[in-house]
Amino acid sequence: MKKIGVVLSGCGVFDGAEIHESVITLLAIDRAGAKAVCMAPDEDQMHVINHLSGVEAPGETRNVLVESARIARGEIRDISAIKADDLDAIVFPGGFGAAKNLSSFAEKGEACSVHPEVKRLVKEFIA
Repeated sequence: MKKIGVVLSGCGVFDGAEIHESVITLLAIDRAGAKAVCMAPDEDQMHVINHLSGVEAPGETRNVLVESARIARGEIRDISAIKADDLDAIVFPGGFGAAKNLSSFAEKGEACSVHPEVKRLVKEFIA
């Protein structure tokens, strides 16, 4: 069975992975007869957004891996424990979390850096 890595960036379009895109991705992987291997960095999000009001929730912190586990229904691993040899493909569902938690794009634009574990895993795939 093919194993498809799904890199999540939290839970919620404004500060994490976009829930619809993530769920549809997981459904498509399942319908194709493959196994989704969900992963995320085990660290605090850049910030927390109240998705009802759309504004930042000052003083609140949330962990990217813990929040991503909501989408993965608990079946998720720390991205640092994943190797490219464990997977056949990798997918990054959308959401602003990719720009905030998987890179510094939200703050630095084109001068951004990619999260070290994301960068490592992608480099392993293209090596």
